[in-house]
Amino acid sequence: MNLIDRISHQFEDNMRSTLEALELLAAPIAGAVELITACLLDSGKIMVCGGSGSAGDARRFAAQLVNGFELERPALAAMALSADASSLAPGANEGDPHTLFARQIAAFGQPGDILVALCNSPGSARILGAIEAAHERDMRVIALTGAQAAAIADLLGPADILLDVPATRTARIQELHLLILHCLCDGIDCLLLGEQD
Repeated sequence: MNLIDRISHQFEDNMRSTLEALELLAAPIAGAVELITACLLDSGKIMVCGGSGSAGDARRFAAQLVNGFELERPALAAMALSADASSLAPGANEGDPHTLFARQIAAFGQPGDILVALCNSPGSARILGAIEAAHERDMRVIALTGAQAAAIADLLGPADILLDVPATRTARIQELHLLILHCLCDGIDCLLLGEQD
């Protein structure tokens, strides 16, 4: 296979995965938009975390909520859990690194807040711990996962939202997660500011 064929295959695989995800996830994404918007309007905050490959997307999503997406608007209350360097520094009692997100949720999470958790692997211990900690704080969870993430799905309650993309390849999962995050940002802006072209 030559390089042009390989590149074409990547684009075609992306389009197949995207169309399949649209059919499966449009309604749950809309539900997530409504949930996040209601939380923000009720003075809640959005806490975002991502496993190792998704940490950058988690930071970007939180930044887009705070700083704006495509439209000018007031800052929205959001924070990426992995972004605070002081929370990553070792302490006197270092503890389990898998509890990093859970400890931040215990420190900053309030009932009514929302955790948005991104994971492109079957189940990161940090993400699982974050979901458990969010539930202990009476927070709802929106989980973005890929296929084979049963461990995460099993932790979610009926009030949570699972956005389980129909892909197993890491590249496709990450691409779809980014598209979903952009849909969330756009939908939140639409509900807060009214429909824009």
